[in-house]
Amino acid sequence: MNAIPQIEVRELTVGYGDHVVQRDLNFAVNRGEIFVVMGGNGCGKTTLMRALVGLQPPLAGRVLFAGEDFWGAAEEDRRRLQRRLGILFQGGALWSSLTLAENVALPLAEHTALSAAQIDEIVAFKLALVGLAGFGDFYPAELSGGMKKRAGLARAMALDPEILVIDEPSSGLDPLTARRLDELIVELRDSLGTTVVVVTHDLASILAIGDNSVYLDADTHTMIATGHPQEALRNGAPQVRHFLTRGNAA
Repeated sequence: MNAIPQIEVRELTVGYGDHVVQRDLNFAVNRGEIFVVMGGNGCGKTTLMRALVGLQPPLAGRVLFAGEDFWGAAEEDRRRLQRRLGILFQGGALWSSLTLAENVALPLAEHTALSAAQIDEIVAFKLALVGLAGFGDFYPAELSGGMKKRAGLARAMALDPEILVIDEPSSGLDPLTARRLDELIVELRDSLGTTVVVVTHDLASILAIGDNSVYLDADTHTMIATGHPQEALRNGAPQVRHFLTRGNAA
């Protein structure tokens, strides 16, 4: 018997009012996968992400977490399901007036009954996990772009989420820093068993870390199922191969 997917999207349509951004989306994310949602600028990646994490209701269709219908659930159940998620937004979304340690501690203080000492211990562990041991007293303004992304990742992981959703992880980073962040994402998946959804248009990231993927087509306003990105590069639909080669496909 097949395991229930950790995330399942069924007949999903996302957009704003009467404006449809993407329609008829159907895909499943299995436990422990790094699943890539890819496509060019303006194709609807972020709009889909907002529907996946509970920030924006879809126009139609369903999002299921381990078989539970997120948008069809009562408010209390939606909050419970949201706690399975850790989210790293594109800019890191750190509070500038708080230190790194205080940023990571915030979800722990809000959603658990842990003591201050226990929270401090977890914060130190999460910062060490992303290579920022010893930086707890630094403020976001004192960090490089790559360090801010790592700090945002530590905060997203604070509550030990089953699913990590990452929006454009390489945005604003130089290629070397972006690759190191990719390596960290893979390490976290391998060591913690976290399921990861990455929303990106960065080709190097897509091809380096993706296990499975969908391509959001801006022209047809729907998805093209692509499977493993490396396989899609060789044998995928023409639009996908064009995207993955930036138009340089043979």
